[in-house]
Amino acid sequence: MQTKERTRATRHGRTAAQENYAFLLVKIQIFNIFAKKERQNNKDQLINLKQMSKINLLIVIGMITALTACSGGKKQNTLTPQEIADGWELLFDGTTLNGWRDYNGEKLTAPWFAEEGMIQAKGAGADEHGYIVTDKIYENFELVWDWKIADGGNSGMLYHVVENPKFNVPYVTGPEYQLIDELNFPDPLEDWQKTAADYAMHTTDPAKTHIKPAGEWNTSKIVFDNGHVEHWLNGEKVVEFEAWNDDWFARKQSGKWGNAPEYGLARKGVICLQDHGSAAWFRNIKIKELPRKEQAVTLFNGTDLTGWEIYGTEKWYVDNGELVCESGPDKQYGYLATRAYYDDFDLTLEFKQEADGNSGVFIRSFIEPVATVNGWQVEVAPKGNDTGGIYESYGRGWLVQIPDEKEGILREGEWNTLRIMVKGDNVKTSLNGEEMADLTDEKIGKAQGRIALQIHDGGGIKVRWRNLKLQTL
Repeated sequence: MQTKERTRATRHGRTAAQENYAFLLVKIQIFNIFAKKERQNNKDQLINLKQMSKINLLIVIGMITALTACSGGKKQNTLTPQEIADGWELLFDGTTLNGWRDYNGEKLTAPWFAEEGMIQAKGAGADEHGYIVTDKIYENFELVWDWKIADGGNSGMLYHVVENPKFNVPYVTGPEYQLIDELNFPDPLEDWQKTAADYAMHTTDPAKTHIKPAGEWNTSKIVFDNGHVEHWLNGEKVVEFEAWNDDWFARKQSGKWGNAPEYGLARKGVICLQDHGSAAWFRNIKIKELPRKEQAVTLFNGTDLTGWEIYGTEKWYVDNGELVCESGPDKQYGYLATRAYYDDFDLTLEFKQEADGNSGVFIRSFIEPVATVNGWQVEVAPKGNDTGGIYESYGRGWLVQIPDEKEGILREGEWNTLRIMVKGDNVKTSLNGEEMADLTDEKIGKAQGRIALQIHDGGGIKVRWRNLKLQTL
């Protein structure tokens, strides 16, 4: 296996000694051409020959200088002073893999190494392993890199990847810029599998997609700016789309990601390189972060469930401009979740408990098929059961419970106003204008996810909701 890997690396990633030797041969050939030309001149033209020799010498020097600039003059894996001033940072220092580690890991054990100014995939990965990720999380950015791949090879650059033991592989959360030798790939490829595609979602513009063959360097770029996405290849914009609009969700549900409920929803995450069983090389990986834009969001339009997804068999419907959750015949847990992620936000809503009223509002949560929500719940419950408190599902349980003297703030059978403010690692809740919880928690600070309304199991529950308004922070 090691012999095969080194053969592929030698073929497509020449050593510095080999490149210097090839460069020397070029110089010798140039010199011989002009020397032969001089010998063929007439001796009577000695003066002209001497003049020509000087001219030829200048030409040779110029060509050698040009070749030097093309082949080795540009220093790889560096930033210009202007790039530094503009906020660019290198993700690869040209020598080590500092800043990279295994996906869902704390150190680097995956089959990757740094050599000759390149990050190299050995080609020992597979679908279920072989991924490395950045230590740092990125949200909005421009990401640029050079890459080349082995004959018939397959790799990828993923972003907004969420790490969690529940997610075994990066691609169930993170979108992928496809990197593949489509000219020599052994199997037929769909358009959504080809180079520079937004894998399994958006295809490239064929007229602008100019791919260099295996073993030659390509330059790619991803722009992610508050949901606006661009893929570039060798100086051409080949893909452009808006994330999280109706078209995006239709593509997600109708294709490969129908059974991956959290695919593409994260608004931030780690950058990921994929070893898909073939050698690949990367260099000049640099990123510039872009600012987040705040927005006001009406989560419920008063007419239908647009923007929401139902999980479980309990009842969710609209009545008289109000959102209603009601126990169904199965009397199990049920959830109505936003189809988009909201991480830092200020949310206000009104609720009225018509029967029982055991419910809740989940924050920074994700769905585990078929109908399990992982995350944190701001409690909505009958009086005496900590409405406005914070509970961690399938984990630590109660993080904040309400003092007995505050239980009277809840108005059963009437409309109540609940406010939830989430920023970084802090969560604040208030009920009818009275503070109920103020929690700072490292685990919550690292999470991201959906907002979800819950109906508790046991049956007999009916809660109405209205005026769900959110401001991103």
